[in-house]
Amino acid sequence: MASQQGHHWVIGDVHGCHEALLCLISVLPADDHLVFCGDVINRGPGIAACINLVGGLVDSGRATWLRGNHEQNLVEGLQDVSAEGRNDLLAIETYRQLGDTVTREWQQRLSTLPFVYSGEGWVATHAGFDQLGQPDLNVREPFWESYDGRYGTVVVGHTPRPAVEQRGQIVMIDTGAVYGGLLTAFCPETEAVVQVNGTTDRAMPADSPELIAEVPC
Repeated sequence: MASQQGHHWVIGDVHGCHEALLCLISVLPADDHLVFCGDVINRGPGIAACINLVGGLVDSGRATWLRGNHEQNLVEGLQDVSAEGRNDLLAIETYRQLGDTVTREWQQRLSTLPFVYSGEGWVATHAGFDQLGQPDLNVREPFWESYDGRYGTVVVGHTPRPAVEQRGQIVMIDTGAVYGGLLTAFCPETEAVVQVNGTTDRAMPADSPELIAEVPC
């Protein structure tokens, strides 16, 4: 997708942190374009409110919502009619919070979310690209270690970090809002960072680095 005029703010994994998202949007310039780099849904307490808010921003032209692995997993779960697929669907927090009817109302829209947003000298995508240059919603180290710079700066979420982290031309902006960390917006034109506190309702997984919220909201 082509970029809009002006500045952009790429927003890390929201994961149902509605209050944090409202706070973040309130302090970002109203005329700048927002790019949600996937995983707006799942895990957090305000999934329905997040979907409606981000969907409305997209409808108004203010935002672009990219596909994350959690959106992809939900779509695949809704399409799977097997007993195993039904069990997998029941384990998805988005499905449990929204219920079957409302979740299926969003199915078509989620299934058409773009994978990449392109700006001037940068792109945003959920996790990175595979060796063939195709968007990969689950990639980590293989992309971090082999990216050849073909797309310029790549802004990604997907992997929670204690702070915004830059590895060469890769900028990682998932700062673990749903785990008590920060919800981050990154401006690729200026490299500015705006952050607000995430939720404190979920504990950080034992195998993930500790995240500490530092910016009050």
